Amino acid sequence: MNEIVLLDGVRTPRGKAKADGGLGQVAPLTLVETVLTGALERAGVPAEAVDEVVLGCASQIDGQGGDLARTAVLTAGLDETIPGVTVNRFCSSGLDAVAMGAGLIASGQADVVLAGGVESVSHVPMFSDRGPLWSDRDVMGRVGAVHMGIAADLVATEERFARPELDAYGERTQRLAREAWERGAYDRSLVIPEGATITRDEHVRDEVRLDALAELPPAFAELGAAGQDELALAHVDGVDEITHLHTRGTSPSVADGAAMTVLASADAARRLGVAPRARIAGTTSAGCDPVRMLLAGQTAVERALERAGWTPSDLDVVEFAEAFSALCLRFQRDLDIDDDRFNPNGGTIAMGHAFGATGAILLTGLVDELERRDERRGVAAVSGAAGSGAAVLVERG
Repeated sequence: MNEIVLLDGVRTPRGKAKADGGLGQVAPLTLVETVLTGALERAGVPAEAVDEVVLGCASQIDGQGGDLARTAVLTAGLDETIPGVTVNRFCSSGLDAVAMGAGLIASGQADVVLAGGVESVSHVPMFSDRGPLWSDRDVMGRVGAVHMGIAADLVATEERFARPELDAYGERTQRLAREAWERGAYDRSLVIPEGATITRDEHVRDEVRLDALAELPPAFAELGAAGQDELALAHVDGVDEITHLHTRGTSPSVADGAAMTVLASADAARRLGVAPRARIAGTTSAGCDPVRMLLAGQTAVERALERAGWTPSDLDVVEFAEAFSALCLRFQRDLDIDDDRFNPNGGTIAMGHAFGATGAILLTGLVDELERRDERRGVAAVSGAAGSGAAVLVERG
């Protein structure tokens, strides 16, 4: 098996998912072109060295349809012999793209792969592909396909988290994100697409007070009362009622964005004369109960650690997609990850969730943070719809 290394990575800022958002006038294809060319330039890798492009995207229709990866290869001016493939595993798509690229290299099918993700929710709204998981009532009833906010409130209820705990996490991630942008923690990997009106993640607020968060109403109580609670409870045992605790301040905001990494075999990196920034030490996907869907990212981390022979204490930095406060509190408690190591520069509650792009965004931030700290090991992980999750382990030095 070939050793897989990460040469570099870039990402766009995340814009609010609306027409007048910071990336609202930037087409999904333009986002992909920007990170494709930006990643190659940042890594110092010639385009002709690339064997494959693997792109994660959760809503593959309209401007994100028709194998956007292959389209971007052609429109960005890369060699037409590079095939390009677009993959979908909901919110974990960006990390799954990295895992697939790493697998191609490990098995000897490719030497250099561009892997990342994109999502422009302002152009292609969530659920617009009308998949049966959210449009077919029979399928939804059989599977227990509930809204993610209902799933998060169910987990918070089962884990007996209190509203002040969730609010405290929401305040923490907003504060850390603001401080990170102020000190330039994200500057190294940032590329700005043509037509963007932002140069930083647009959701980050100047100040978020804990007392203000405490005043926000539950975000998913009405949705639960409209039938979602009944659907969820029909598929779980031991819970009579879901307590709705998550608010806009403790839930991830929807965003537009894109990210791309450059992966290579260690031999190819030497031939190209490029020093790797990290080694891909393991990739794992996982599934879980679709009603408690957001637990799968943590399961993926646990499996990845076991397969690599690592323990949670070996992790110097954890970048875990903030699919609601409760899932973060559960992860930290179960794996005994202190605040200093867990999403130290804020997360998706503060900066936005760009579905197919989020995993690759987290991975670039993870490597940047490990370098800043001069530390060795970390993990990026995401939970997604239908009980899917993915994790990527990296190691420096």
